[in-house]
Amino acid sequence: MTSAAEKNINKWLITITVMLPTVMEIIDTSVANVALPHMQGSLNAGTDEVTWVLTSYLVSNAVVLPMTGWLSRMFGRKRFLMTCIILFTLASLLCGAAPNLASLIFFRVVQGAAGGALIPISQAILMETFPPQQQGMAMAIFGIGAMFGPILGPALGGWITDNLNWRWIFYINLPIGLIAIVMCSLFIFDPEYLRRKSREVLRIDYWGLFLLTTSMGALQVVLDKGQQEDWFNSSFILTFSVITVVSLLALIWVELTHPHPIVNLRLFKNISFSAGNLIMFVVGFCLYSSIMLIPLFLQTLVGYSATDAGLVMAPGGVATLLTMPFVGAMLGKRDGRKIVLTGLLIGATAMFIMQGLSLEASYWSFVWPRIVLGIGLAMIFVPLTTVTLSAIPRQEMGNATGVFNLLRNIGGSVGIAIAATLLARFSQFYQTSLVPHISQYNPLFQMRFNTLKQALIAKGMQATQADQTAMGMLYGMVRKQAAALAYNRIFFIIGLAFLAIIPLLLLLKRPKHQSGPMELH
Repeated sequence: MTSAAEKNINKWLITITVMLPTVMEIIDTSVANVALPHMQGSLNAGTDEVTWVLTSYLVSNAVVLPMTGWLSRMFGRKRFLMTCIILFTLASLLCGAAPNLASLIFFRVVQGAAGGALIPISQAILMETFPPQQQGMAMAIFGIGAMFGPILGPALGGWITDNLNWRWIFYINLPIGLIAIVMCSLFIFDPEYLRRKSREVLRIDYWGLFLLTTSMGALQVVLDKGQQEDWFNSSFILTFSVITVVSLLALIWVELTHPHPIVNLRLFKNISFSAGNLIMFVVGFCLYSSIMLIPLFLQTLVGYSATDAGLVMAPGGVATLLTMPFVGAMLGKRDGRKIVLTGLLIGATAMFIMQGLSLEASYWSFVWPRIVLGIGLAMIFVPLTTVTLSAIPRQEMGNATGVFNLLRNIGGSVGIAIAATLLARFSQFYQTSLVPHISQYNPLFQMRFNTLKQALIAKGMQATQADQTAMGMLYGMVRKQAAALAYNRIFFIIGLAFLAIIPLLLLLKRPKHQSGPMELH
């Protein structure tokens, strides 16, 4: 039992306490995206420079995630959680007040480092607070909070930026952070096993700390900047890739030989935990890549505004929110692996529906596959988290949640990087395939070209200019159609990725609710 339970603190108060900083951190991951053009103008920065506002946050986030369990043992979980909330809130204030781009990026690094620990600590506390048979419901509640970020972040960021100022996207964290600090001081307590650990003198794994920081930081830079720098044709990306591989291999060796490793890689001896992490990596790949592609398709090809694109995305998020409590309730009675299987099949179906989208599709043609995907994601996240983490001893829960969330984030970064690269490559491929049809020997082309030309001349344009303009318009149509085909191909690949991980479900173990999976004697 946790100390919080011993002190008879209501588990729902603990849930609200840990959800507040989690929602704040998740919203901050996506809220800055829509404000980048405004930051660029305000801080007099180039496009390449201003994207480091996002990259710096993700890099420091990725570095801290896997070491959350170790830091909790070093400093005590309550003290570490409160420090993270205070630092995150303070960094938010400083980001809002940043006078130039360099200081904004520095404060975003601090904010990302403080925020990286909030999600795994919250998950660990919830898994320990709720009895085994109610852990599914605990993860459903956590999932509802986690889904608010992707739904609320871009819309909230856009509204604040348009109506107030981009600096207010950071200032809104202050009241939430202050409430979270007060509630954390009142309702969160370290369990007995962590209090014992904090009295032990731990040998600090300096090499592990250095190699983890280097490998995760370099990997995130490669994934975030790869497409922009033309991948391995760039010496910058090549250098960071070599640093990533070498430091990762060294990290694995150091962590497996150190008595108190920063990241406990021995957890991967548990086949169920390893399989669950691999599935979550691919689900992160599918989720983040699809969430990036759909608004991009709508805004660049169909002519939707940012608000309209948000209205297409929102129903899918609402579907996830509404489905999660039912999934949490089902987990107490049903095999979680079968629910994950159903979710993966639904997710694949949604992607295969999106594969058929065209430039002439209506609003609802885009919305209902998003709703289907939202239902599928709810049926994947909650049971997969519960089944994967239920096999882990309580003492290692902080480590396990840190690694689990890290793999989801890296999966997302890999998904976005690969989707962006495939989009560029497939667009070129389909454009090359379509261009030969624009020929004077093609009667359909001739008919379309003449219709456009006559329409332009009727509006008062000179014949030679009308020729060039009509050809330019037709070329624009070809580029749009080529891009649409590229998006459809990528949606199909994401659908296949959902199906490819189904065999891994056979390696997951069903939680034994009766015996309390997190007890260790």
